Amino acid sequence: MAKTKVELIDNFLVVWDPKKGSELYKLGYYGKPLGIPKPKIPEFKVPLILDLMEGLFLAENEKLVIIQGSKKRKVGLVELKNKAKTLYESFDEKYAIYKDLRNSGLIVTPGIKFGCDFAVYKYGPGLEHAPYTVSVKPVGSGVTATEIVKAGRLATTVRKRFIIGVPDLKSNTAEYLIFKWFKA
Repeated sequence: MAKTKVELIDNFLVVWDPKKGSELYKLGYYGKPLGIPKPKIPEFKVPLILDLMEGLFLAENEKLVIIQGSKKRKVGLVELKNKAKTLYESFDEKYAIYKDLRNSGLIVTPGIKFGCDFAVYKYGPGLEHAPYTVSVKPVGSGVTATEIVKAGRLATTVRKRFIIGVPDLKSNTAEYLIFKWFKA
């Protein structure tokens, strides 16, 4: 697949060509088709909107060329990453987990509606409910009992396994703590 041209507009990347957007979406459920909250089929006739984390991952994997403005200035990886750091709290840690999960073949989407950083799928949205919710914690940060109980209650309510992802940026590795809830 040739690199897809995307335009950086404010805090999002837009794939204006619906055919190219559909191809990216089929690659791993990247982005959201404009005005289609839950696409039933992977082909659509509208632009695709990518968040900066997805865009950075795809650009690092040489799937995108990012441009900006009327002069179509090329946006590099460092510039895109710096912009993302202004939007996401603990971006480096969250991106390390995002990248690790994506490189493991999982589908990763924003988890805000579940009160976590990511919702993670084995097969993809629309094919299954996300079996996992992931919260990212930097190395050395603590987790309180209250945080675990809150996460457990939420994960149980939405029938998901709760995972804490702990990236080690120095060694470029990640560890995961998986909680499986049961009724006593």
